[in-house]
Amino acid sequence: MIVKIKKLNENAKMPTYGSPYSAGADLYACIESDITIEPNQTVLVKTGLAMELDCGYVALIYARSGLATKRGLAPANKVGVVDCDYRGEIMVALHNHSTEPQTVSKHERIAQMVITPYITAEFEEADTLSDTVRGDGGFGSTGVK
Repeated sequence: MIVKIKKLNENAKMPTYGSPYSAGADLYACIESDITIEPNQTVLVKTGLAMELDCGYVALIYARSGLATKRGLAPANKVGVVDCDYRGEIMVALHNHSTEPQTVSKHERIAQMVITPYITAEFEEADTLSDTVRGDGGFGSTGVK
């Protein structure tokens, strides 16, 4: 699949895959100088990139596991959604979940982007729903008792 990427900043770095079978492509910080994110603070970090996705596809922005587990930095919204009709800059709302200030450097890998197809549902109001064994049990109802 070809995805058109437009550099909005000449210093922007194109997304890259860490290995031949990586599902997520790394996104890089496109900043002029280091940014320090204080504990429990969220900062919008620019990538300097915009893109064009085919209809029926979405880019999902996830945490990088190493950044999240080692430094407590992860997207504030847990999963960012870049719709196929969005043409603005891709930014990551990076949140510091740790108890220490964390510094993000120029061209540091800040998140990973997975491109995937999606289905647009047609919603129909109903008075009843079909019965299942589970029924309305939720939030741990299928676990061992």
